Formats: sequence, C-alpha cells, structure tokens
Amino acid sequence: MNDIATHPELITAKPARRRANPLPYLLSLPALIVCIGILIPFFTAVWYSLESYNMAFPTGRHFVGIGNYIDLFSSGTFWHTIVVSMVYMGASVIFELLLGLGIALLLRERSKLNNIISVALLMPLMVAPVIASLIWKLMTNPNFGVYAWIVNGLGFTNFRWASSPDTAMFTVILIDMWVNTPFIMILLLAGLRSLPTQPFEAAKLDGVPARFVFFRITLPMLMPYIITATLFRLLSAIQEFSIVYGMTQGGPGDSLMVFQIRSYIDFYQNTNVGRSSAILMVLWAITFGLSKLFVNQWHAMRERSKAGA
Repeated sequence: MNDIATHPELITAKPARRRANPLPYLLSLPALIVCIGILIPFFTAVWYSLESYNMAFPTGRHFVGIGNYIDLFSSGTFWHTIVVSMVYMGASVIFELLLGLGIALLLRERSKLNNIISVALLMPLMVAPVIASLIWKLMTNPNFGVYAWIVNGLGFTNFRWASSPDTAMFTVILIDMWVNTPFIMILLLAGLRSLPTQPFEAAKLDGVPARFVFFRITLPMLMPYIITATLFRLLSAIQEFSIVYGMTQGGPGDSLMVFQIRSYIDFYQNTNVGRSSAILMVLWAITFGLSKLFVNQWHAMRERSKAGA
C-alpha cells in the first residue's frame, strides 16, 4: 500500500508482454523438415499408385483410381508375393526370437566372459545385409564353399542351398538369422539385466522350480521387451530387400519374390511405376497394421501393470 501511495503510476502500469521463446521451435525444426521429407515421397507414391503410368509409354499416363489395386489382388503372382513375404517374415522372426532369447538367458549373469561373448556376438550386426548375403553366397558355393563342404561331409551330397526353390527360403532365413539375431539378443539381454531381483530371490528361497520361475515371473516381466524386439524385426523382415536380392534376386524362378523385389522389378525392369507404387502402398498398409496391433498390445499391457500396481 505504501508503494502504491508513493508511486501512483503503478496502478495504471500494464504488465510487460512476454517474448515468445523461439528455442522450442528451433529444436523441433529438424524433425519437421524430416517429416516433410518423408511425407512428400509418400504422397507422391500414393498418387502414382492411382495412375496408369509406364515410363516406356509416358504419353499414355492417366488416372485409373484403384485400378492398379484391383489388378494386383486379382493376380495370382501378387498373392504368391504375399505368401512368400509372410512366410519369410514369420519364420525369420520366430527363429530369431527363440534363438535370441536363449542366448540372452545364457548370458544373463554379469561376468567378464559373458560381456566378451555378447560383444563378439554383435559382430554380424555390423555387417551390411547385402555384404552378408555375398559372403554366404561364397560360403555355400558347391565348388569351394566351406558350408557346402561341411554339408557334403554330413552326407547331404546334393544340397543346393539358394540355387533350388526347395532350399532357397531356408538359405535366406538362415542368413537373416545370422545378421539379425544379435539385435534381438542384445535387446532382451538388456531387459533381463534390468529386471528387479527381489521376485527371483524370493522364488529361490521358496524353492520354486526353474520352469515356473521362467514362465510365471521372467517371461511376463520381459514381455514389453519381447514385443518391442518383435515389432522392430517384423517391420524390417517384411520389407527385406538386401539379403534376398543379394542372394537370389527373387529366384530361383519366383520362389523368393517378396514385396520389395516385386516392386523393384516392376519399376526398374518393367518400368511400370503405377503398379510398383501400388505394391509399396499395400506393403505400407501391412506394416501400419502390424505397428498398430503391437503398439496397442504394448499399451494394454502397460495399463494392466499399472492396475496391478
């Protein structure tokens, strides 16, 4: 009151306006640029998928709506592509998840030896997939490949690896496992080592069987990590290009004609931009659905854990 009486101008003074802080906008600018850079090609591909657009006949380019999608889903070769992609994705992710979880359980205890082994097992993850496929192509060569020599020594004298439709899928899944299992292993190993020790100590004191501890304590607590690893690998496996193309280029025949290879051939060999873009849009829809499914499952699990707490 004394200040107001002494300085009456304070009654009519307006509070100073705050200046907008530009820092948050500047920090989000790179993300916005990246988002725009992603969306422009995406919507371009959406538009191309609605056109009859063959680069060999540019004057015949015209809008056909969902005509490309109707042609795709009425084609037996496209359904074959879906089946091959799903088999490749499902088999590779299941085997990698089981193998990665097994290795993570073996390396769970913190020790110098386990740390050295875990670092050594990460080496395949540092190899580019296309380089890995070329290395395996040499190792499975029937004339001088080390794996071909080992298999022949075991009595499989006519095992043709990627050169036969019967064994090509097995070969590329084996390469995929070699390259990507370390990713799942290191993610699940980090999850195992971050789990609280109290439930395991209590179970040990009570003499609970190891099988019960694994299925009722370890696995439920590790499930968020398993879902995360599975989602990343599913999205990567269904979009696989490097390993399959480097090993067989989609062959023999069309036995390994996955989504990316089919789209690549339609674009670069058949110059059919509209059909190639439609294939990629179907692939995007599948990956979006998988992402939505797993993220919803993760959120539901999180809500159940909060409710239980």
